[in-house]
Amino acid sequence: MAAVRLLDRYLLRELLVPLGYCLCGFLVFYVAFDLIFQIGRFQDNGLLAMDIVEYYVVTLPELLVEQVLPVSLLLALLYAMTNHSRYNELTAMRAAGVGLWRLALPYLVVGAVFGGVVLAISELWLPLAGDRAKFIMERRLAQPGQRDLTPRLILNNESARRKWILEHFNTLTKEVIQPSITWDLPDGSSRKIDAQRGVYRDGQWVFFGANVWERPVKVPVYLPTWPTNGATNAVLTVPFPETPAWIKSEIKVKNLTATDAAKGLRLSIREILDYRRLHAQIDPDKQAMLATQLQGNLAAPFTCLVVVLIALPFGMRTGRRNVFVGVAASIFICFGYFILQRITFGLGVGRSLSPVLAAWLPNIVSGGTALVLLARQR
Repeated sequence: MAAVRLLDRYLLRELLVPLGYCLCGFLVFYVAFDLIFQIGRFQDNGLLAMDIVEYYVVTLPELLVEQVLPVSLLLALLYAMTNHSRYNELTAMRAAGVGLWRLALPYLVVGAVFGGVVLAISELWLPLAGDRAKFIMERRLAQPGQRDLTPRLILNNESARRKWILEHFNTLTKEVIQPSITWDLPDGSSRKIDAQRGVYRDGQWVFFGANVWERPVKVPVYLPTWPTNGATNAVLTVPFPETPAWIKSEIKVKNLTATDAAKGLRLSIREILDYRRLHAQIDPDKQAMLATQLQGNLAAPFTCLVVVLIALPFGMRTGRRNVFVGVAASIFICFGYFILQRITFGLGVGRSLSPVLAAWLPNIVSGGTALVLLARQR
């Protein structure tokens, strides 16, 4: 048992060193390449050096999720395993009775950890990254109070039969400007709140300059009602379940086009499920887009495991020629995987392919091929 643990530590150490170099190399290359095209925009917006650093700290996780983590893991695995093969270490381990899957266990653990990192970044970081990057990019511009205001919004919580009409929404302060909220009551009457502005505090909305109106059954107009009775400067506190996060999510889904959705993951699992829960009727095109995004989020963490499976049969080849052929073949298959992923994802968003197949087919094809090749080596 001690010998096996020592072997695991050795394999991990030989993998993690090149993995660190690959990650750093890709990130440095991306930042340097992106700076060439973005430097003019940064200068026009008056960004300082620390603003630019903060901008890349915010935006780099998206690159990590979609490309850098899987490709870095593949290259590091191939480097580590070809080194082992060059000195016949893998052959010696197999001859000592270490099974193929036991030998691959440390690599699979790293793939699973990377998959967890992908899921965590997708759910916790990326939903906030877009707004934060936009704020950083525009923070030095004139009229800072205006740049954070969205145009007029009409949002619906269909499950509660409540409509929000907002003249503006401040994405920085989360304040709603001139909100008008209407909803239906169980007895068939309707109620409306008009206000100058509203803020979200301690799980409740606080409306300033509020008026409450009610339209009784079979009455065509709204009438002033308690608790404001037409007062012009009333402060009203209402425990509506809609939050600023909900408003931002609604804006994000509403503004997401099929073209942008086909390029990759743009919504988190939580955003998609919340939108579905609050909207009973969804346009078929938007439904296909949301379903493909949802399945893509579920399939994305398994990409790193698929990459490990792809690297194993090719990295374990012995002999200089076999090692070279194995490395080239595995890189070819990996990039073929990403191309297939883009194609099927676009077909899913365009309703030409089932969302489940659109998201999972690349994993099934590439992972299945790798498993067949591994079975031949046992």
